[in-house]
Amino acid sequence: MDKKFKKPADLVKIISQLKQNGKKVVFTNGCFDLLHSGHIHLFREAKKRGDVFIVALNDDSSIKKIKGTSRPIFPLIERIEILGAIEEIDYLTSFSEETPQRIIAQLLPDVLVKGGDWKPEEVVGKIEVEEAGGEVVIIPYLEGSSSSEILKRIVSSFES
Repeated sequence: MDKKFKKPADLVKIISQLKQNGKKVVFTNGCFDLLHSGHIHLFREAKKRGDVFIVALNDDSSIKKIKGTSRPIFPLIERIEILGAIEEIDYLTSFSEETPQRIIAQLLPDVLVKGGDWKPEEVVGKIEVEEAGGEVVIIPYLEGSSSSEILKRIVSSFES
């Protein structure tokens, strides 16, 4: 498992220490089961918003509940390995619920980042982060850069 991967309880301690040292913690979450340029854009922009960037991944069972039995494309262990290679990401963790509500409430990042396919009022964890003095940032979406769209293009290329 990648050295960037931490259990949520360990991240709580790490974040506490980081904040005591005046560091700004940025957080995002998602499935990231088929990495593409839109994800890289999100990670780069998110990292610019603070000192330490954490990505929480839906585990395999939660992805199946959200996206269906054909997903994830890559299992959690592989997604951790892939995302661990991205220099903008400082820490990785995972969660098993369908939403990141619990992990966001545990970690309380300074900045909660989501992609442009989200409206600010729809962002899970927004209330907790803002009540703790943090902010929610929406990074503009790159058109055509979604895993679902890429999968549709792959399927249609085999049907042609």
